[in-house]
Amino acid sequence: MEKSKKQTNVLLVTIAIFVGTFMTAVEGTIVSTAMPTIIGSLEGMAIMNWVFSIYLLTNAMMTPVYGKLSDMIGRKPIFIIGAIIFVIGSSLCGLSQTMTQLIIFRAIQGIGAGAIMPVSFTIIADIYPYEKRAKIMGMNGAAWGIAGIFGPLLGGFIVDQLSWHWIFYINVPVGIITIALIALFLHEDFTFEKKPIDYLGCFSLMAALLFLLYGFQIVGDTGKFSVAMVGIFALAIGMFGLFIFAEKRAVDPIIPLSLFNNRTFVIQNIVAALVSGFLIAIDVYIPMWMQGILGMKAAMGGFAITPMSLTWILGSFIAGRAILNYSIKSILSGSLIVVGLSAVLMMVIPMTTPFVLFLLITALIGIGMGITITTTTVTAQNVVPKHQIGVATSSNTLFRILGQTIMVSIYGIVLNSSIAKHIASETVSGINDKMMNKLINPLTAVDLDATIIQPLREILFDALHSVFIVAFIVVLLAFIINQFDRKNTPEIDA
Repeated sequence: MEKSKKQTNVLLVTIAIFVGTFMTAVEGTIVSTAMPTIIGSLEGMAIMNWVFSIYLLTNAMMTPVYGKLSDMIGRKPIFIIGAIIFVIGSSLCGLSQTMTQLIIFRAIQGIGAGAIMPVSFTIIADIYPYEKRAKIMGMNGAAWGIAGIFGPLLGGFIVDQLSWHWIFYINVPVGIITIALIALFLHEDFTFEKKPIDYLGCFSLMAALLFLLYGFQIVGDTGKFSVAMVGIFALAIGMFGLFIFAEKRAVDPIIPLSLFNNRTFVIQNIVAALVSGFLIAIDVYIPMWMQGILGMKAAMGGFAITPMSLTWILGSFIAGRAILNYSIKSILSGSLIVVGLSAVLMMVIPMTTPFVLFLLITALIGIGMGITITTTTVTAQNVVPKHQIGVATSSNTLFRILGQTIMVSIYGIVLNSSIAKHIASETVSGINDKMMNKLINPLTAVDLDATIIQPLREILFDALHSVFIVAFIVVLLAFIINQFDRKNTPEIDA
């Protein structure tokens, strides 16, 4: 008698995905909260930014690799491998005795995290039909909102009651539970084909991403280009060229170039990258506005963007209904208008804008972003054959990471250039960069001379407006690019 095939427990697998997403999402906010304590313990303030940057860098480098492997050998083993690496990296981070060690171990953590988000989205695509997928992705996106709310609170509690090491150790039991749920309750029916592994494509793509993101990170740190930077970007271009060469000749390429012959697939990913680039401006610079201009505490800066996390879920539910009745092009046109309207508001609001208005603006952003990101992700999955869903999902995730990484560097250049220009021409004597750094931190702003606080706030206000002008241009560009998509999005039969 033939043995009956085990069925996936959809509910428990979905819970595992939500928990895994929360585990990686909370990592950013909880580490940010604990960073002052970590610096006090390990020192190394000059290289502290790399604690965050290296995590994003290795995450981005590994995302396309995991996406391809999930199509080759299944989602389950790749998710489990990524989660195990993430748990090991977390344990090592907790054991760190120097800032350099912490950065190295964060790189390992990022390598593991590179599997969790894209493979989670791919599993959702496997176990849910098209019409339910947007709703579940919206609920999964709620994990990011919950992380944004509870991450700082949890980080503060752990640092105060235990030690900063436990912000990493806490991932160990959570990761083990996630791994166990996926191992026991996700069952796949994969047919394995022995094909040569695309080593050249894999390593050339990883090298290209490494040089590209490293270059933008350094440019963002220094605010200027140098001969060395030109060399790094030249290496990135060279590696991308080698990658294209390898993919054209590979029997089973890591990212089939044929995907980019699909106009809808390309446009969806570009739009996702651009709106993610807009989103990073909101995440980084609205809290800076709250602290530097309104003089609020750091916690209030985080609270200002909390409505976005909550209304994002609503936007995802709207997308779930809309994709069944309207063309993808028209849905994105509408959502990008909503996002663009919020960008216009950030451009024109005065310095005296009350806190409550920021809550309304970020709530509006959440609706627009929820519709946009959910629609682009589901569409990118839907317009490729089933055996390429893993690659398509990881490509979408990679574009979003690239959009955020590149734009945060550009925003940094715009902000720093504007501040430097104002300080150089400022009529109030004695103003310098160190004072601006003190202004942004509410704990040190009280040390400033009361007579220069208002001029400093005006300088910061003008600089932030410059950032949000660039952010609006990014959304406008996404809207224009979306107009080149087909009116009706083609569906691909598996």
